[in-house]
Amino acid sequence: MANPLISFLTGLGGSRRVVDTVIPERTLADVILPPQTRRTVEQALAEVRNHNLIFNRWGLGERHPSGRGLAFNFAGLPGTGKTICAEAIAYELGQKLLVVNYAEAESMWFGETPKNIVATFRAAAEQNAVLFFDEADAIAMRRSSGAGLPHERESNLTVNILLRELEAFNGIVIFATNLAANFDPAFERRIRSHVLFEMPGAEERVKIWQLQLHPRKTPLAPDVDFKKLAERYAMSGGDIKNAVIKAAALAASEPGPDLGKRIAQHHFESAAEEVLSAKSVMQQSLFGETPAAPPVQVHTVESQWRIALIVALALAGGAFVTALGAVALALFR
Repeated sequence: MANPLISFLTGLGGSRRVVDTVIPERTLADVILPPQTRRTVEQALAEVRNHNLIFNRWGLGERHPSGRGLAFNFAGLPGTGKTICAEAIAYELGQKLLVVNYAEAESMWFGETPKNIVATFRAAAEQNAVLFFDEADAIAMRRSSGAGLPHERESNLTVNILLRELEAFNGIVIFATNLAANFDPAFERRIRSHVLFEMPGAEERVKIWQLQLHPRKTPLAPDVDFKKLAERYAMSGGDIKNAVIKAAALAASEPGPDLGKRIAQHHFESAAEEVLSAKSVMQQSLFGETPAAPPVQVHTVESQWRIALIVALALAGGAFVTALGAVALALFR
């Protein structure tokens, strides 16, 4: 019978899911990465495949009974391929992927986070799944030295439990983050490999544009030039995906029979501009920039301070004279 807590986490009990079970379909062939990033990912995968050789046949497992799990840190900007790479690694190993939705978990777990962290690792072990923490800096953040408030104490306890489970876990854990600097330093020793996901270069972007389309079904106009798109728009893989879908929507919405519709270069260009424009909007303050105060002349400020100082001294002197007069009057009486 399934553990009820694990059923709750994975949604088997009908509750909102904080852990998604993914059956991997995408492979490393579906990921376009800069050369250095791909080499590092392939090295990490080779380490996973040789895990049994190293710890069982070579006997290192007898010397190192704990800390035998494989933890990887995928760090990089959004849309650079971290999530799809985690799925591809699980696919290559023939395992499921358990994706921890910490944003969902945080709102539901307050007060119970540590025990649910334990249950998540237990679920990964029972299902022989790759455990994937997306936006991991939110759960693996630096511990607070003060820890006076309840949420600070729980956060510190969560990190301690996560570190303990990571040390005891013999499976594969992948952390993905846009803010690796927020990680607690204790994770550095427990993470086997750090993979930096860089923005794709122009050559990679050409392949990403092409990969987002169906090779036989997607109708393209003769003027489509992916090289020009790649050179003109410095976009992440996630942004290119959004641009392709927007371009298809633009082409599909034009008047005329569906059979004659084609996605043209101007559709891709308009979609790319829209995606980049949206990113620019998201980077703006909700209320706009605070208007700059008019420049103040230095000599005006100094003059004001000088006048204020003179007035203050005059008042102080007057008060002192008044006090002396009062004292003298009291003595002569």
